[in-house]
Formats: sequence, structure tokens, C-alpha cells
Amino acid sequence: MDVAYSAKALADSSVLLCTVIGFPHGTVTTATKVAETIEAVKHGAIEVDMVMNLGLFASGEYEQVQDDIAQVVKAAKSTNPKAEIKVILETCLWTQEQVIKACELTEAAGADFVKTSTGFAASGATTEVIRTMRATVGDRLGVKASGGVRTLDALIDMAEAGASRVGASGTPAILLEFAEKAK
Repeated sequence: MDVAYSAKALADSSVLLCTVIGFPHGTVTTATKVAETIEAVKHGAIEVDMVMNLGLFASGEYEQVQDDIAQVVKAAKSTNPKAEIKVILETCLWTQEQVIKACELTEAAGADFVKTSTGFAASGATTEVIRTMRATVGDRLGVKASGGVRTLDALIDMAEAGASRVGASGTPAILLEFAEKAK
């Protein structure tokens, strides 16, 4: 019910409500992810960040991974056609070739974004992985850098590498840094 509460609290703002499903490893069943997604979108989430099934991906079960993503996309878009799905790949776990494969599966499943990290793994976004993700999805999908972006320079580096969005837990410090440099 946090989503419903948040939607009510944000009703008069321009803030787009987002929630995460399948946290932290994406290993809940597809049916659970679909139910979570429908419930969240019905209650006001306009963005859903789903964690890719890390276990299936590590096992090379790519068809199941793509189907899992596709079913969540379908559930969200059927509930609200404006809903956007970001797929969290947890890129620090994978080789460059695996990151490319995860991006390809995400795109084929119809998601809107690929995202680097939950922010709870060993590391988060790097400019190298952002470049790989952007090169793979082109301008067809968004690329979100998340995890470890704590300075204005890091944020700028991510944007220059191809991130269309950046998630940063240090936003207040980044904004202060920006204000200081803008003087």
C-alpha cells in the first residue's frame, strides 16, 4: 500500500511515481512479478523497475528471462498504456557480452529502459557499461545509470557515456556542487 499512499501524496505534483518489483534478485516467479506490477500500476505507479531474473540469466535460460520481462511489460501496459518498464540488469555481475545479451533480451521483450543496478550489489554504474548499453539499444530504449553516482562529475560522465537518466542517492550533494560551480 506504499504505492497508493505515495500516489495520493504526490497527486498535485509532477513527480512520476516509480516502484521496484522482484527485488533484490528478480527470482520471484513471473506470476508474482505480474501481480505486483498490476497492483502497483493500478495504485498509481507510472514507472516499474523490475529486477531481471539473475539466476535464470546466469544459467543461460535466456528465453525464460525474456518471457519474464515481456509478461511484466504486458501487465503494466495493459493496466496503463503510459506505464514504463525499466529492467535492472545488475551489470556488475556480468561480462560485457552478457550485458549486451541482457540488453537484447530486454529490448526484444518490449521494455522501455535498461538500468545498471539496484544499488545494493558490489558496484553500480560505470561509464564503460553505460557505453555498452547505449551502443546495444541505440536510441530505441532509455539507459539508466544507477548505483555509485555521487558527484556532479560522475553524473556528467554518465550522461556523456549515454545515460538518458541517472539515479543518485547523493542528489542533495550533487545539487550543492552544481550550485557552487554555477556561481
